[in-house]
Amino acid sequence: MATGILVDYEWCTGCHSCEVACGVEMTHAGFPQGHCGVKVHEEGLYWIGPDKATDIFMPIFTDLCDICAVRRAQGEELPTCVKHCQAHVLKFGEVSELAADLERKPKQVLYAL
Repeated sequence: MATGILVDYEWCTGCHSCEVACGVEMTHAGFPQGHCGVKVHEEGLYWIGPDKATDIFMPIFTDLCDICAVRRAQGEELPTCVKHCQAHVLKFGEVSELAADLERKPKQVLYAL
């Protein structure tokens, strides 16, 4: 079965914990420092009303993401980005189950990895 990561970007704070954790994990896996399987994109501040502004952050998974295959083969349940997400906006699981969650709530993105 295919696995993936569901991102609830409505609540992402842009803390970059997922990116930092992934960078450390990838360095341990032998990748050069600075390479990462997830990068946080900041859309920038914009106004959604006369007195209300918002900022959108979006974790984007790169081609380097293998959902921490080595880490999970060693018994870890979650990819490091999901484990270390401070806002708990990343959810790991089977794509079919994550797709059901996606249908229940807008402002999410499903990455089948």
